[in-house]
Amino acid sequence: MTFSEYFNLSADICYVNSSGDGLIPKRSLEWRRTWEEQFFAADTDLRNQQTAFLETVKDTIARVFHAAEHTVYLTPNFSFGYSTLIDLLPKDYRYLALEGEYPSILYPIISRNLAYKTVKVDEQVEENILEAIADYKPNVLLISIVQYVSGLKIDPRFFRRLKEEHPDIWIIADGSQYLGTEDFAFDRSGIDALSCSGYKWLCSGFGNGFLLLHQKLQAALELGLKDIPRPTTDFWSNKSVLDTFFQPGHVDTVSQGTLKESLLLFEELGLEAIGEHIATLCDEAYRLLAERDLLLPEIARRPLRSALINIQLDQSLYPKLMTEGIKCFPRGTGIRIGLHLYNELEDIHRLIATIDKLR
Repeated sequence: MTFSEYFNLSADICYVNSSGDGLIPKRSLEWRRTWEEQFFAADTDLRNQQTAFLETVKDTIARVFHAAEHTVYLTPNFSFGYSTLIDLLPKDYRYLALEGEYPSILYPIISRNLAYKTVKVDEQVEENILEAIADYKPNVLLISIVQYVSGLKIDPRFFRRLKEEHPDIWIIADGSQYLGTEDFAFDRSGIDALSCSGYKWLCSGFGNGFLLLHQKLQAALELGLKDIPRPTTDFWSNKSVLDTFFQPGHVDTVSQGTLKESLLLFEELGLEAIGEHIATLCDEAYRLLAERDLLLPEIARRPLRSALINIQLDQSLYPKLMTEGIKCFPRGTGIRIGLHLYNELEDIHRLIATIDKLR
């Protein structure tokens, strides 16, 4: 059974918009229908088991991404977890981010009037970051592992190198355009905090996400909150003080359960195998796009490439691509696509043939 057979796909559609929102697997959709029907039935006990169920979601996230279960927090999206984390850090911290970063990363720094500096993004971005750290001496690096417009992918090994050279800098990363495209071990990554939404490459629909905290950062946050007493009300007695910030109220079991179901499928299929499949697709796509000079220069010059590609086409072609059944999206100076496990080489060839026809 091919990966694509786990999804509802149409022969009329070439779906290459996982960087916008990923498709939900068939069995996750079936789980949602069954769960919602049973959850709201008058005679069910499921509503009384929400806390226990959500713990199984956290356990699944921790297992799939190699993190400690007690460092996982369920959030409705990347932005909530990230902004809450920023509010818990000292107000005099200095932040370093990449130029053109995702607005949900940079704007919370701007809107809180916090000190920050940006780094030029080009083919040697990792070296640019190191130079900026030496010059600006930030407390925190804010970074998307894969940039949402260009698709530039930070070398995962860089975070470990950075942590070894600058152990006192907190690394806060956005994994929304990365997690789900290859195997990833948070506990060995060098990253201190990783926030992610589930609606893109994790194929889990909207309203779910999570935050992973390294135990060192978790301990530092708890130290800053040491004067706040733990909740004492019976039904909050199992919450930590950090829980009251990152999971302050009800958590939607349908949304988070969908994330769990999709992650269980990824785990069953194997993220290494998924990564190999996506790499094969990317090799073909990058080769054909390079032949047509349709890659961003900084991407064309980097050996490390992501599954998100900004094709340098005039955006006036976007409606025509959509009419041809190519699901994509205009971003930056071109048309953005994302290649995922449900795509096949035929999708790449159809996309290229359509581009050749429309140019």
